[in-house]
Amino acid sequence: MQRLPTAFAAGLITPLLAGCGGGGAAAAVPCAGSTKPVVVAAENFWGSIASQLAGDRACVASIIANPDTDPHGYEAKPADAKLIASARYVIGNGAGYDSWAPKLIAANPVSGRIVLTISDFIGKKEGDNPHLWYSPDYVARVIDKITSDLDAVDPVDAAYFDQQKTQYRTTGLKDYLDTIATIKSKYAGTPVGATESIFSYLADGLGLNLTTPPEYLKATSEGTDPSPADKAEVERQIANRSIKVFVFNSQNTTKDVIALVEKAKAQKIPVTQVTETLTPANLTFQDWQTKQLKDLLAALGG
Repeated sequence: MQRLPTAFAAGLITPLLAGCGGGGAAAAVPCAGSTKPVVVAAENFWGSIASQLAGDRACVASIIANPDTDPHGYEAKPADAKLIASARYVIGNGAGYDSWAPKLIAANPVSGRIVLTISDFIGKKEGDNPHLWYSPDYVARVIDKITSDLDAVDPVDAAYFDQQKTQYRTTGLKDYLDTIATIKSKYAGTPVGATESIFSYLADGLGLNLTTPPEYLKATSEGTDPSPADKAEVERQIANRSIKVFVFNSQNTTKDVIALVEKAKAQKIPVTQVTETLTPANLTFQDWQTKQLKDLLAALGG
């Protein structure tokens, strides 16, 4: 399956180099010369959360921060190695999603450095659905874990990090959590379709009935060809209008995906999109997710 440019579907390519607090001016090595603990996330969805929990007591950088970068096939650069070598705390997704990350960490050891592989923490392995940041439950658990790890990295500021966590849960994530609750209360059990497994955890968290064959979702996500039977089932669900909304990943727009989107639109099935990384890249995790959730809520009927 051939990936087409993100801009074709999303029109939202916004380059962003990682920096302190998850953004900032371009630099060869983010956080270089920082007197604060350096925290590095392999991807900016986890980096955004870590940045908001760390506040002004750490310099947080994300390696994957450009919406047009494919985290699956990313090749680490010398600047990434230097960044990892400076890190006191490193966060990777795991489950095969960023297989380059553990290699980069192992090649740049630091005594006493804490490494969080989120898939290991959650209990997932390679071959499982790696899109863990789309599960509201996993996100909540990771927030607690990152805060605990920051306490260990910088015990002097432990009380500050705990306050940041409380504020993030009650204020930062409020709209995100409220929108999830609204969808769950109004549309639980609603049949929906999707192009790939990136939407699976979120559908579960929202109480939606994702009727697309699981093997079809996995195949599309991994860039392999779904079985003819699964393809036929997805097309049947669209043709019969047995799903209320169709969701696609605009950062993985193959010809087959685009064809399905057009068929859904022709059947007047509302279509909404999700992305793998922050889009645009200057959004926070919660603003990015909430925008997608509100688009989904509108597609479901508001």
